[in-house]
Amino acid sequence: MQIIAGASGPVGSRERLRGERAGEHYAAIIESSDDAILSKDLNGTIMTWNRGAELLFGYTAEEAVGRPVTILIPMDRQDEEPFILERVRRGEKIDHYETVRQRKDGSLVDISLTVSPIKNDKGEIVAASKIARDITATKRAQERQELLLREMDHRVKNLFTLAISVLTLSGRYATSVPQLIEYTRDRLSALARAHALTLSHGPRTPNAARPATLHSLLEAITAPHLGEGDSRRLSIVGCDMEISGSTISSLALLLHEFATNSVKYGALSSTAGQIEVHCADRAGNVIITWSEHGGPPVAPPIGKEGFGDLLVRATVTGQLGGDISREWRPEGLVIRLSVPRQNLIG
Repeated sequence: MQIIAGASGPVGSRERLRGERAGEHYAAIIESSDDAILSKDLNGTIMTWNRGAELLFGYTAEEAVGRPVTILIPMDRQDEEPFILERVRRGEKIDHYETVRQRKDGSLVDISLTVSPIKNDKGEIVAASKIARDITATKRAQERQELLLREMDHRVKNLFTLAISVLTLSGRYATSVPQLIEYTRDRLSALARAHALTLSHGPRTPNAARPATLHSLLEAITAPHLGEGDSRRLSIVGCDMEISGSTISSLALLLHEFATNSVKYGALSSTAGQIEVHCADRAGNVIITWSEHGGPPVAPPIGKEGFGDLLVRATVTGQLGGDISREWRPEGLVIRLSVPRQNLIG
């Protein structure tokens, strides 16, 4: 005799067993998830609570189940819950809703929230499931990126402003097109080296090099005129310090003028010429002393102020808020630049 198993026979038992195993399987997945997964009824009362929710919000399942889900919502966001429940009752799913929730200890956490209706066997909506993912690291990365973009935008605008100023002033003082090209090219090249320095030393990230400093800027700007090893023609002594991005371009143009004048008329116009730069931090002011020796005899310039002089004066007093003095000694020119420390470090 052939036996046909009905719903209550062997086949039905196997189906129930498979269903129970599937349920256990899904429950294990939910419990082991790093995301916070919970369910609530249509009144907003927490029904289930996984380990991820405990880790994210700080409440154990015993502490959370049976309590209103509003314990997770900051006071200034309490109006979000009625809105969410209303959408759930309409059968709508809420995907990746970014908001802020409150932990047991009162601290706030940025989360991405997904809410889905839960239906019974009759297709009626009886509850809602919620998956919350901690997006704190993502939000912080976005904020850092936005800050970096704003800083880049600010620096690029400053560079364009400086470039336009250099071109305008060069046009006033150049007596020929080749001279205009030379003036503009040399000073824009100095700005480019300073800008490259800010990019290579850049904002502080785990993989970034050390920040741009006064010594590194001196090295970068004077590099085209210096030798190496025993024939090196520049020495830098004294204190070093970080320089803010907003200051680097102005200081770079200033140092470029010092170096250019030295190449034309001072120590760097002679193969035996040397330059020593001494940096000191005194009473809130940074004192940079540029001393030349080994070059031809120098004397104070005679005649009207040149483009370089005008640029130096405008940069020192107008942009850096400092003072500058020159002394034409028999052994070479000495320039003393004094700038408030706060204006250099930003």
